[in-house]
Amino acid sequence: MFIVNVEGAVHKDGQWLMITRSLKEENAGGTLSFVGGKVDKEGDTLEILERTVKREIYEEVGVTVKENVTYVYSSSFVTDDGRPVINMVFLCEYDQGTPYCKSSDEVDSVQWLTLAEIMNHPLTPPWTRESAQRAEETQSKLK
Repeated sequence: MFIVNVEGAVHKDGQWLMITRSLKEENAGGTLSFVGGKVDKEGDTLEILERTVKREIYEEVGVTVKENVTYVYSSSFVTDDGRPVINMVFLCEYDQGTPYCKSSDEVDSVQWLTLAEIMNHPLTPPWTRESAQRAEETQSKLK
């Protein structure tokens, strides 16, 4: 069985909401990332992925996003301890709130960065560069 993970590429005024993952995180601690997390079991339900990404953004950094989110792309990977993960990225439009480290077990810092800043940041892993580039392309198509 796969773990299902979602990430929210939150966009506002030409910048992306990024976190530095806590070193306490079991996977990719200390790296730059979009906000996200694992999908919980909810039984029979609709729009679980979209609801999860909105919940994770609020729980981790205290920001709300607008109702509609747009699928960007999916990928898979295996964690250091051998668990397979499906990861999905969604484009989210900022609605309200001032981002902060609401969940210190998951987030060390929060910042708004341009695509260039993300691509050149020393803590950006290759998969976050891929996600940021694809989110930027999706955002450009929606304008």
